[in-house]
Amino acid sequence: MRVIGRRTHICKQWFITVGVFLGVGSWLYMFLQFVAWDPANNQPCISFADSHAELEKFVHFDNLPTIHAITPTYRRPVQKAELTRLSQTYRQVRNFHWIVVEDSNRTTNLVTKLLRRSGISYTQLNVATPEQYKLPLNPKLSYIHPRGTFQRNLALEWLQQNVQSGGQKDVVYFADDDNTYDLQVFEEMRYTEKVSVWPVGLVGGQLVERPLVHDGRVTGWNAAYKPQRPFPIDMAGFAVNLDLFLQHPEARFRIKQDVGYQESVLLAQLVTLSDLEPRAENCTKVLVWHTRTEIPQLRGEVAMRKGGRRSDKDIEV
Repeated sequence: MRVIGRRTHICKQWFITVGVFLGVGSWLYMFLQFVAWDPANNQPCISFADSHAELEKFVHFDNLPTIHAITPTYRRPVQKAELTRLSQTYRQVRNFHWIVVEDSNRTTNLVTKLLRRSGISYTQLNVATPEQYKLPLNPKLSYIHPRGTFQRNLALEWLQQNVQSGGQKDVVYFADDDNTYDLQVFEEMRYTEKVSVWPVGLVGGQLVERPLVHDGRVTGWNAAYKPQRPFPIDMAGFAVNLDLFLQHPEARFRIKQDVGYQESVLLAQLVTLSDLEPRAENCTKVLVWHTRTEIPQLRGEVAMRKGGRRSDKDIEV
């Protein structure tokens, strides 16, 4: 009886030890999901972008190319809501680097705090669109309104100066903050050799705008809006291998360009139609939508502010 009792006691100790080990291991795993690891110093480190640019060191899968998503943003009532929605999607994507470029003279606390809470590897930049290029009163001069152009060009410049070409062939994606993304679209673009393309829903006055594919090659376009464009495609409908931008350092969006032609101008500097790589099952699946958040009606807020009050006092919206 004594031997049996001793064995029972040993078994209990063994189960307790294993339980503690598994518990600690689980907590350590969850901790590493949000804490970067610095291999050089073999030390965990938590670092965030300051008012300039800093690429965070997060858990990285060496066998996967990194997706660098460029998002221009500007101050407006729905800005935080838009970026929050995007961050909830992006944090589920492996090897993802979010480059957020504010249209302002300085980075803002709202965007900085949101990025720090996101758990995403990010770089925060800012450049203000000059007044002479902002939306004019005369709609006939809308071609001089380069929406997001200065911001996207700054992000490309940052990538060319700070990210080196590697064996994993990183990818650049222009991910505007008014789109909705299926997670699968990021895996579709991850192994882009030159430029990969896919359909975009709810854009160009159509339910879907997409490349036409025959025998695995892009042969034309299903586009009603300015179909004469060299590449009648939405910004959300393509991704570019980073090496192309490193090989063509002059490739940029144009400051003065007719509306709808920014995508064509950029792609024409990098590839031809025959170079395009159809994704999303030969462009038969919609994995991204140009949804656009409705502009909120704030008549009550306007009335309050005329009276010297505001609903967002001491609270960030």
